[in-house]
Amino acid sequence: MEMLSGADMVVRALQEEGVEYIFGYPGGSVLHIYDALFKQDKVSHILVRHEQAATHAADGYARATGKPGVVMVTSGPGATNAITGLATAFMDSIPMIVLSGQVRSDWIGDDAFQETDMIGVSRPVVKHSFMVRDPKDIPEIFKKAFYIATTGRPGPVLIDIPKDHTAPNKTFPYEYPKKVKLRSYAPVTRGHSGQIRKAVEELLKAKRPVIYSGGGVVQGEASDALTKLARKLNFPVTNTLMGLGAYPGTDRQFLGMLGMHGTYEANMAMHSADVILAAGARLDDRVTNNTKKFCPGAKLIHIDIDPASISKNVAAHIPIVGPVQQVLDEMLAMLDEQDGEPDHKALERWWQEIDGWREFHGLRYETNESGPMKPQQVVQALYKATEGKAYVTSDVGQHQMFAAQFYKFDRPRQWINSGGLGTMGFGLPAAMGVQFAFPDAVVACVTGEGSIQMNIQELSTCLQYGLPVKIININNQALGMVRQWQDMQYGGRHSQSYMESLPDFVKLAEAYGHVGIKVEKFEDLEGAMNEAFSLKDRLVFMDIYVDPTEHVYPMHIADGAMRDMWLSKTERT
Repeated sequence: MEMLSGADMVVRALQEEGVEYIFGYPGGSVLHIYDALFKQDKVSHILVRHEQAATHAADGYARATGKPGVVMVTSGPGATNAITGLATAFMDSIPMIVLSGQVRSDWIGDDAFQETDMIGVSRPVVKHSFMVRDPKDIPEIFKKAFYIATTGRPGPVLIDIPKDHTAPNKTFPYEYPKKVKLRSYAPVTRGHSGQIRKAVEELLKAKRPVIYSGGGVVQGEASDALTKLARKLNFPVTNTLMGLGAYPGTDRQFLGMLGMHGTYEANMAMHSADVILAAGARLDDRVTNNTKKFCPGAKLIHIDIDPASISKNVAAHIPIVGPVQQVLDEMLAMLDEQDGEPDHKALERWWQEIDGWREFHGLRYETNESGPMKPQQVVQALYKATEGKAYVTSDVGQHQMFAAQFYKFDRPRQWINSGGLGTMGFGLPAAMGVQFAFPDAVVACVTGEGSIQMNIQELSTCLQYGLPVKIININNQALGMVRQWQDMQYGGRHSQSYMESLPDFVKLAEAYGHVGIKVEKFEDLEGAMNEAFSLKDRLVFMDIYVDPTEHVYPMHIADGAMRDMWLSKTERT
């Protein structure tokens, strides 16, 4: 049997799992592993400039590919810097493996230099965690970690590795397991056929149906099945923020995003529905508004791989625990077997009502012919310049909502953003991860002047690795969403939401070795956008100044129903 050191086992295990990239930052407790990485060429290490960025880059890679992202950080501050990225991945069910170095095993508990109890610190924001207590266990731990991260409801897994267990002068028998045995972990592989049949019967009886799909459809590779089901039944479809792209955004049956900043037609259709098929969505507060007023006349069919998510916030009439792709495929098979069809006359009336809502609002907004451009115009110009084909990452805030509303995503894994945790600083490193996954793809990061500064040091990483990401900085010189809430709920008292001192982003981009373009007038926007995307091998930072007073609408009225929305600063439903 082959004899390897603990560090060599770690690297070999990554190779066995087909890992392409590991995003990380070295430090004392992981130097044995870094030396082992140096001696091989199958796994590429990407040197970021901050550990949080490593987790977001791995996260972006995972969201774009469906494969787990891998991170390595040193003990203490290196490991704690990864916590925000772990929480981001955990909230959005993203598969990730984080290797955290730890002090020598005989020092643990002594408050040694750079010692942190990472198992304890990370416990609330990981799917599972392991500590290596014996180097001989490394192959089995890695096999289990990758299996847990990628099966059932995906999520991040932490492996804490004491330095002495990776020492190069100690070798142990190495054999990578072919199978995993976990008595306490058995994710469901099929939905209950009886429940699925009940759901199909309910769908065929529906007169005002809506298919509401979330990030689980994207993560569960169920977009094709969802699209076939919707088209077969001629049902309207709405996506959550995390589910955008699961159904083609340019298709007539698509109502747009639902929820707090969802379209008027999507929210009105949800409130008025008699049957809702919720697929891979967890009915969180950004969607439901007041759960006691949520879709009062609807029967809820809820499909989710995680039994804990079903009926957690809203009671399901027909719960189905199972992989969303398998469940939707079985629904399609049952529909093919049955003679029954949906109520076409009722559906025709339903579509007429939905089209009326579309015509009434349809994401309308006012432009200023002589004033500053609107952020909506920036996103529409981005869509035009990229022909709707770019991978788009975003940070968090107004720009995120405008991107979700106005960029029409036609395929899954095209829209990469932090939904559940809402992590500012996510966009740029996530774009790096996407660009590593797809070197020839067009990758755009939609951000704001607040978010971009949280991980702006990664411009250095982009230069080192030649990543031609295009940064679309929608600059309203304020923390836009904070300011919007202050306008709406705090009498316009803008407490600490204006950025009174901002860098010259063009010069800053140039200082990092990239191209900077400043846009202040709408008439210059299209030309600047085309120029940026013509520079295919360069990172371009577009600093685009927009109306600082613009709000995101529609917006749910707090504690109301799905239909209760602000439609503009002066108009409400």
